[in-house]
Amino acid sequence: MTAPSLSTKELRRVVIAAAVGNVIEWYDFYIFGSLAAILSVQFFSKTDPVAAFLSTVAIFSVGFLIRPLGAFVFGRVGDLVGRKYTFLITLSGMGLSTALIGVVPSYASIGVAAAFILFFLRLIQGLCLGGEYGGAITYVAEHVPDEKRGYYTGWLQTSPTLGIVVSLAVIIGTRETVGTEAWNAWGWRIPFLLSLLMVAIAIYIRLRLQETPIFQAIKARGQTATNPWREAFLSQNFKYVVIASVVVLGEGVVWYSGQFWALYFLQQIRKPDVLTPAVITGIALLIATPTLILFGWLSDKIGRKPIILAGFALAALTYYPLYTALGKAADPANTNYPLAILIVAIMVSYVGMVYGPIGAFLAEYFPARIRYTSVSVPYHIGNGWGGGLVPIITTTAYLNSHGNLGSALLYPIIVPAVAFLLSLFLMPETRKISMWKPEEVGAARA
Repeated sequence: MTAPSLSTKELRRVVIAAAVGNVIEWYDFYIFGSLAAILSVQFFSKTDPVAAFLSTVAIFSVGFLIRPLGAFVFGRVGDLVGRKYTFLITLSGMGLSTALIGVVPSYASIGVAAAFILFFLRLIQGLCLGGEYGGAITYVAEHVPDEKRGYYTGWLQTSPTLGIVVSLAVIIGTRETVGTEAWNAWGWRIPFLLSLLMVAIAIYIRLRLQETPIFQAIKARGQTATNPWREAFLSQNFKYVVIASVVVLGEGVVWYSGQFWALYFLQQIRKPDVLTPAVITGIALLIATPTLILFGWLSDKIGRKPIILAGFALAALTYYPLYTALGKAADPANTNYPLAILIVAIMVSYVGMVYGPIGAFLAEYFPARIRYTSVSVPYHIGNGWGGGLVPIITTTAYLNSHGNLGSALLYPIIVPAVAFLLSLFLMPETRKISMWKPEEVGAARA
């Protein structure tokens, strides 16, 4: 099997088609988190604002915790039926559940039932997202040449960050257009409802895709897995799933600590001002997002492992001084906007180091017949459980310790440090593995 001779334009179309759905799915996912403060007012009792906010953050976290189950279910479908149709299903489910959040009656209208409906829709979001990433990264990786896999998958890795930026832009634009009073009353529903329009566009783009050359080849030869779950988790492959999960756990915590908890942290400092944290975070994300492509490209030159390990080390060593400086820079009494943006951008560059090369690493680490399942499950264990717990753990620790930053950062510092030590010995270098020579995948892992 040889890599197809696709032009740069054709490769770009493959990446865009995979990424556009990813951007929208992450937009859907993070609209919920970005609006946690207002959702807590709309769907929970106002008698205890702190408990209401933490309940909303907990429901947000549930969407992360359910993601490995979505990876488990949709990964199997992707290895049996194909990459293309599976992530069309996940995209549709994500968009519908997000739009429905925009029409759920408030606590004032239907009482505690509002919170239960919100919880159910959040579960659907998490399940569908669990099947999305594995399909997108597998789809891109199975089109591109071995020597450029880090670069092209690095472009795809920008989609979650861009999804956050789009969500913040829509929130800011809607709030400024309808005004504060209307925003608090009903305007907050608009970002959720807009999901339907964006999903329709993404589905149209993805319907024009072809199945990946690798999947077409193994299907034509009758080499697709008969039972992806058994091959992935009840064989020697399970050891590699565990190793990949360790690596992704560290990556997931760095991802959410450097991007998403930065937003939560700023919201706590600036409350009730929700606009300033969104602007600071949004600008920093735009500045630092190219590092995902940079480090993906660099991993094609020097390897996936050294870059990811460097990201773990920098995060563990510098989060405390960076967040301390961010708290001072974002002080409402004396805000230093350039410094605050720079600090968040530095932390997002750590995300570029650990997340930029991770897609190429995962795709290269597993054989094609069980790649969708084997990529999806460790990815969502690491990001769904490891990273997804960052908002609830850090926010709870921060509030319960009355703003003690050291308590809040214990989890974001310890996990990357442990991931660094374990990955140093367990993580293989996959840069020279050829996905177009299936025998090399198995030999390199032995």
